[in-house]
Amino acid sequence: MSFVKYRVKEVAADFGVAPKEIAEIVGKFYDRPKSNTQVLTDAELNVVFDYMTQKNQIKSLDQVFAVKQSKPEPKAEPKAEAKPEAPKAPAAQQGRPQQPGGRPQQPQAGARPQTQQPPKPEKPKEPERKRERRVVDTSAVQVNANRFADVDNLVSERVQNYQGGKQRIGGKKGQQQNKKDNGKFRGNKSRNEEQEKMRRLQMEVARKAPVTVKIPDEITVGELASRMKKTAGEVIKCLMKNGVMAGINQTIDFDTAEFVATEMGCKVEKEVTVTIEEQIIDDHVDTAEELQTRAPVVVVMGHVDHGKTSLLDAIRKTSVTAGEAGGITQHIGAYTVDVNGNMVTFLDTPGHAAFTSMRARGAKSTDIAILVVAADDGIMPQTVESINHAKAAGVPIIVAINKMDKPTANPDKIKEQLTKYDLIPEEWGGDTVICPISAKTGMGLEELLEMVILTAEVQELKANPNRRAKGTVIEARLDKTRGPVATLLVQNGTLKQGDIVIAGTSVGRVRVMTNDKGRTVKTAGPSVPVEITGLADVPTPGDEFNAVTDERMARELVEQRRQAQKDALAKLNQKVTLDNLFAKMQEGEMKELNLIVKADVQGSAEAIKASLEKLSNEEVRVRVIHAGVGAINESDILLASTSGAIIVGFNVRPDAAAAANGQRANVDMRFYRVIYDAIDEIEAAMKGMLAPKYEEVVIGHAEVRMTYKVSAIGTIAGCMVKDGKVTRDAQVRILRDNIVIHEGEVGSLQRFKDAVKEVTAGFECGMSIAKFNDIKEGDIFECFTMQEVKR
Repeated sequence: MSFVKYRVKEVAADFGVAPKEIAEIVGKFYDRPKSNTQVLTDAELNVVFDYMTQKNQIKSLDQVFAVKQSKPEPKAEPKAEAKPEAPKAPAAQQGRPQQPGGRPQQPQAGARPQTQQPPKPEKPKEPERKRERRVVDTSAVQVNANRFADVDNLVSERVQNYQGGKQRIGGKKGQQQNKKDNGKFRGNKSRNEEQEKMRRLQMEVARKAPVTVKIPDEITVGELASRMKKTAGEVIKCLMKNGVMAGINQTIDFDTAEFVATEMGCKVEKEVTVTIEEQIIDDHVDTAEELQTRAPVVVVMGHVDHGKTSLLDAIRKTSVTAGEAGGITQHIGAYTVDVNGNMVTFLDTPGHAAFTSMRARGAKSTDIAILVVAADDGIMPQTVESINHAKAAGVPIIVAINKMDKPTANPDKIKEQLTKYDLIPEEWGGDTVICPISAKTGMGLEELLEMVILTAEVQELKANPNRRAKGTVIEARLDKTRGPVATLLVQNGTLKQGDIVIAGTSVGRVRVMTNDKGRTVKTAGPSVPVEITGLADVPTPGDEFNAVTDERMARELVEQRRQAQKDALAKLNQKVTLDNLFAKMQEGEMKELNLIVKADVQGSAEAIKASLEKLSNEEVRVRVIHAGVGAINESDILLASTSGAIIVGFNVRPDAAAAANGQRANVDMRFYRVIYDAIDEIEAAMKGMLAPKYEEVVIGHAEVRMTYKVSAIGTIAGCMVKDGKVTRDAQVRILRDNIVIHEGEVGSLQRFKDAVKEVTAGFECGMSIAKFNDIKEGDIFECFTMQEVKR
């Protein structure tokens, strides 16, 4: 009699109660089971069945007969005889189907054993245990194939690769028996059948549900096939049917890919590529409810020494000018000033001619421009430049006529000069505010500040302080102790200490933030200038900065920007030469060919200039930007480098410094002795037909130690190779007292009695020169080859 394991949870399931209840029943008479999977003994099962029979008495046998009449002849109905003794445990399982391992399966919901049983008899008897197998007919079952679409993902690889057979899990005897019965063969066969069924099922699912494919603007054929879950061969076949010849690694556009995917039964969606910049930089548009009034940012512009910094000193009641080198502002100063309860941010820009780009930056970052003009000096070149910068930035201009305390002040003359630049005073019917002031005495400052506040109110300047900060880098420098230091002007949002900031090609975390008074601050709102430390590099002034949340992506974006900057720089550094002139013309980049002509006499220079300018055609205009007499010097190299010109030398050479500078700056220099060579070469370059250029490369020198005369050959020189090497196929130049007496080819080259291809330095050899016999001891053979120079 074989013993069948009957666990706590299985007994509970058969009685339709919780395992906890069965455990409690057993615990009253024996040790409480430690888990739901513990196997119960016969004695424990007897107790459970007795207990359940007593607690679930039926009122009459009519209930049993009524059940039997409603369900005639159930195949798997457990018998409800009144035999609750220990052998009842397997009897309760007689109606349950058996698994191959002998373990009872869980019964179906409708096949649980009847708990209503007659009273137990006095003496329990050991019934004969029987095994029954339930047969379920599944031929009429409708299978929903969509449920198994992702069956490969649900079933583990170990189970998919299961070899089959009769083995019990974890039993070595079963494994040995399988080997004896050659179960491996049957397992493989069974697995192949299963895989075939699965393949058919997947094909059926694929036919019913089309695959959705996301396709970008460009995609390779292999990638498209992978996304459509097709083979590359099928995709290439479909492309060829439609007249497109493409290999697996070739790229096709979206329209072609969409056509192929649709034809192969796939649903197509356009893949939208999101850049890192779009992901990390907050660019949402602020609503009217989010916006709050902000302070105006005012830039002070004007000519050098017209009193811009002095004006700011008067407003701030401080002294900055004294600390400037030579009294000249050489960096942008940003200051916040309280004007009658209204905060105003002032930017002080340099007025010197060398600071054009700084003035342009200052105008772009601001809301109002104060143009300072000295009453005794008038409109100067940098004043005009400042006017143009302000107009280009679309910033309203307030003109402050300074130095009104001087006796030579003439404001009317300045108003008249301003009209030439469309700045017409209000009293003359225009809309330009003009305030006569004196930074020294303080005259007119109140009126000027009132006009600034009034202009700002008209503009209705607003920003949203409750978002991540963005703004402009005003100035940046490398401090010896603090590292990169940047002056930032916050234009929107609030910058906080600890924020990750990305500015152009620099990224870092804000460590210390100080305001214009030198005090450390934790936050900076809109229109507030602050100086920050913590950036990895010094940013470029004028760059836009953004506060971001993801530092890793910020560093990735900075690397992309640096690479783009490097590529742009490399493109700019490709100076025009005759070699790449035609390629530039083909690209449409070259509209003008600049030339610098240097000749030995003025007449030649003029003639070459006239001849070269006649070469101009529809695609390119030849322009001689400088024609002069004498050697090519450093100023010619500098001019050629800045203007991208080619230097044409006629009977002249560059001096040593110019040659070195030209090599460093990659300036193309061409030297001619005949005027027609210059014209022909430049014309050929314009037509893209430059002939190959060769240059001489000296490979070695040999000294003649002894000569021999051989009647059949001529003079043979016994030589010692001094440097480099001597080769059989080289050309040779014979030098006597450093004067070239012959140039020809090597006739023969021997070492001892063997003909050799080459002899290196430190070895002796015998040489003869083709068609030349006037060789003397002490002559130097200079061997060289002609190599083609890549254009």
